[in-house]
Amino acid sequence: MYLSVLGFLAGVAAFQQLSQLPPWYWCLPVGLLVPVCVRYPKYIPLLFVGLGFCWSLLFAHLLMAGKMTPELEGRNLIALGKVTALPTVSSDRTKFEFTIINLWKIDKDSATNEKNSAALKTIALRINDGPSKVLLNWYAPPKSIQVGQTWALMIRLKRPNGFRNPGGFDYEAWLFRQGVQATGYVKIPKDGDWLHIKSSLPRNIDALNVMQIEGPDGYWIDGVRQWLQTELDHYLGYSSFRGIVTALTIGERHAITPEQWDVFTATGTNHLIAISGLHIGLIAGLAFFAGRWLWSRWAYLALRVPAQKAAALLAILFAGAYAAMAGFAVPTQRALVMVAVVMLSMILQRKIQPMRVLSLALLLVLIIDPLAVLDGGFWLSFAAVGVLLYGMTWRLAPKGLWWRWGHAQWLVFVGLAPLLLWFFQNVALVAPFANIVAIPWVSFLTVPLSLLGVVLAPVFPAAASGLLSLADLSLQGLWPVLNWIAAVEQPPWLAVKPQLWTLLPACVGIMWCLAPRGVPARWVGLVWLMPMFLITEGGVEQGAAEFTLLDVGQGLAAVIKTRRHVLVYDSGPRFNSGFDTGRAVVVPYLRSARVQRIDGFVVSHGDNDHIGGAQSVLAGMPVSRVFTSVAQEFSPGQAQSCIAGYSWQWDGVKFQFLSPDEEDYVKERLDNNLSCVLMVETPSAKLLLTGDIEKSVERELVMEADQFSIAADILVIPHHGSKTSSSMPFIDRVSPTFALAAVGYRNRFGFPKKQVVERYLQKNSAVLDTAAYGAMRFVLHRDDGVELMDLYRHSARRYWHRE
Repeated sequence: MYLSVLGFLAGVAAFQQLSQLPPWYWCLPVGLLVPVCVRYPKYIPLLFVGLGFCWSLLFAHLLMAGKMTPELEGRNLIALGKVTALPTVSSDRTKFEFTIINLWKIDKDSATNEKNSAALKTIALRINDGPSKVLLNWYAPPKSIQVGQTWALMIRLKRPNGFRNPGGFDYEAWLFRQGVQATGYVKIPKDGDWLHIKSSLPRNIDALNVMQIEGPDGYWIDGVRQWLQTELDHYLGYSSFRGIVTALTIGERHAITPEQWDVFTATGTNHLIAISGLHIGLIAGLAFFAGRWLWSRWAYLALRVPAQKAAALLAILFAGAYAAMAGFAVPTQRALVMVAVVMLSMILQRKIQPMRVLSLALLLVLIIDPLAVLDGGFWLSFAAVGVLLYGMTWRLAPKGLWWRWGHAQWLVFVGLAPLLLWFFQNVALVAPFANIVAIPWVSFLTVPLSLLGVVLAPVFPAAASGLLSLADLSLQGLWPVLNWIAAVEQPPWLAVKPQLWTLLPACVGIMWCLAPRGVPARWVGLVWLMPMFLITEGGVEQGAAEFTLLDVGQGLAAVIKTRRHVLVYDSGPRFNSGFDTGRAVVVPYLRSARVQRIDGFVVSHGDNDHIGGAQSVLAGMPVSRVFTSVAQEFSPGQAQSCIAGYSWQWDGVKFQFLSPDEEDYVKERLDNNLSCVLMVETPSAKLLLTGDIEKSVERELVMEADQFSIAADILVIPHHGSKTSSSMPFIDRVSPTFALAAVGYRNRFGFPKKQVVERYLQKNSAVLDTAAYGAMRFVLHRDDGVELMDLYRHSARRYWHRE
């Protein structure tokens, strides 16, 4: 059985590496393995590999059936549909999942033709012709949006899109897993436009602007969850820990602050916030023991149904109720399956070995959701249980409760270290100590108080308020301890991403190290761990530089590596939600590239799309020097101004600022024209980073070309390809081989402008942009010029990614 389940897992995981979705008939050859396995049972695991591949293929085809087409992007659409998940409310918008029942597209020219309304052309699309589930933003909605409501809305959509960078979060994969086929926003039409449109729509869609047709319907579980969320906001609106209590009760984590996430990550306790095995197991265990005790006290019931069977059924019901309240998130599903398997074995009076339970749970999870393998939590949760079973079974009885508890924390810490480094580029050495305190504290104080509070909220509001206040108080007591532990400085080599092939020997080494006493030379397992920490990809040669333009949407962030030094140029934007690309893109990329320190950090100017992630970069990694044109935005003495003419060398590579000069700081120049312009030069190639300079600064650089040569092989196009920049004299003088535009997909500015792109094409420059290609990596060789090494959106493409 074990090999068959592992084979099914291998087939599922292998399928998710495909860059294109194969046709369904690829499944047919697997049928040929059936007679072979009947004749030769030893090949059954191979059959399960094929079954895993085929099941994933069919599942993917179902999800891709309503794939968003480019023709519908950016168009005004009328959608009739339902709100099918909890909305996320922030200060300026409400984000919600919308399942479309009917969709109409509008002829743009006719929709505004008031003189001839008969010319209006609307085409009703069947649901399989358009996206069926979309994620919408509604800026300043007219009323509270409730789960289950039916709305008629005018919307604009685009295909799922996310930043594509090494080491970064794959947002497109996350959307695909949720079944989301497009993202967009609600558009408020003009009254006149709507009068024309509604005449060609069904009669029940006859209101102006937007319309709620029906109230909440058919989604009572999420309706209860939304009501509980409102109650928690009411009771704990004052508390900074409201987001944590909400996460522990109904699984909604959007209110947890980035600073709180940093503490959880630094202490290795972020697993406490995901309602998973620990929480579901706790509730199931409490229900089981309480149910068995109560049932056994009633002789009439106990004589007819054994108390253990009744208690097992009660445990499944309570675990299922908690999982439903948590929204059946992926970690919750895994935990519920494992609890159900264990409890059903009791009901059926079948003694099942723990490893068999784990294998069966793994198989069921993959059947329910083959995309679970895309989630790091899938691997971590099953690996954690596997490590505990391996390290605590078939051993002599431990010495006592506290010894067992500490031993379990040690096993999980050591056993999951390679996976934590791979998925999160971070292993917290303090995690065992933090978890020894945090797990019992949260499990036996915070979670029970929080759950009792939400259960009593409908009937005893006063008691609920008191219990939730106690839950908040418990977190207030725990938080200083976690903050103190998080402040412990970690060695930098525990914040890098290992190479993929080193994970297998690392896992072998850990199993060897954790083997029972008596196994000889357990220390040899440490040797198997060494490749994960010591082996790196080929470094940059002396006199050369590696340049990576990161994909941060409508913004700029770039990294230049020499043999022993690293420079970061800009950090991308920060959004009102608190999300910023310094934390989400730049730091993860650096860790994936095994960078442990930033030697130079250039913040070109003060626009949000360049400086927005700066503080997260400074907090996420040691930085030696900061150069900027807006030193006032940093702490006193933290940054120095970039001045034209200032230069230095790292490993045979020259770095020089070309603008602004000292006089520019005195002039009342716009921030854009104060951008730090940086030239990076190897003996055979040049790179020019320009920030957001406009034509006036370009003119100055052209005039000063005798003093500072601006010819370059790679040019990061000024101001993202705006019409205010990229003048023809400037392009002539730079004459780049590669002209790179740092832009967001379908950005509202239309960058890079078509006429700007045409100017570069006239100079035979290859124009590439991050929206189309993701992160782009080049090498400026010492002797052989420039070489394009990688376009990440293409090289790391999977079948669900936008083309």
